[in-house]
Amino acid sequence: MADPGRTTSPVLFAALGVALLSAMDAVIKHISPLHATLTIAAGRYLFGALAAGGIWIHAGRPALTAEIWRAHAVRGVVIATSATSFFYALGVLPLAELITLSFIAPLLIPFAAWALNGERPRLRSMAAILVALGGALYAAQAGLKAEAHSAKYVSGLVAVWTSAVLYAISVALLRQRADRDGPAVVGLMQTLVPLLILAVPGALAGPLPTAQSAPWFLAMGLLGAAGWYVLIVAYARTQAQRLAPLEFTALAWAAAFGFFFFAETPRLETMIGATIIIAACLFTAWDERRARGV
Repeated sequence: MADPGRTTSPVLFAALGVALLSAMDAVIKHISPLHATLTIAAGRYLFGALAAGGIWIHAGRPALTAEIWRAHAVRGVVIATSATSFFYALGVLPLAELITLSFIAPLLIPFAAWALNGERPRLRSMAAILVALGGALYAAQAGLKAEAHSAKYVSGLVAVWTSAVLYAISVALLRQRADRDGPAVVGLMQTLVPLLILAVPGALAGPLPTAQSAPWFLAMGLLGAAGWYVLIVAYARTQAQRLAPLEFTALAWAAAFGFFFFAETPRLETMIGATIIIAACLFTAWDERRARGV
């Protein structure tokens, strides 16, 4: 199968990937009142593995060697833990607020890439992350004051920020394997390994998908597989720092999905916090590119 990433800008692929994954988030939020978090996570990777398997077959069934399984085992654990944390937060926090609070993840990607891949960030990035954390805390404090759900809200905060750290690590690990293994293999492994990890806990947590919710599980899996496939293509063609700012387009999608499907209106503090975080992250990306003469 021809690799579309060689003829199309990786930036466009990354933007499309974010849009598809944002739609997946909305589907997960829709079914979260009906199923346990572990069941949703297992279902996401079950249907995602089926879709990714189809892509893998269409690509000519590239070999899955023992070395590939070993390399993707660690990333699979990181992905499974990150996704479960994020899916829990989806059931607790408003959609736009959740995405805003998770925006520290793109800023953490350069640091994870530095630790794992040797892509050294500039010192200004360290200052920028402090600014971004300030924006995230400002956005979070409005939720802590609201209504009488502070304990539940705090659990959502812990979950989304745990997910953000692990997501940054998973992207850095993706950079190690994307160009070597190809998008079809990486896409299959990043759904199949988490499925193997989550299948039994998800089945025991229950209830299992019903005839009413099964189509939503299928949509969740298809959106996740397609979104990550195009992201893999993008990250295989350029450095993580270049694509990280595109993660912020998720806020527009989250605000739209939250407003039209869940009757959620973002708080003013959320939008101000998002602006601070995005500004800090965009500055970091610009500074890194300027230093490289790009």
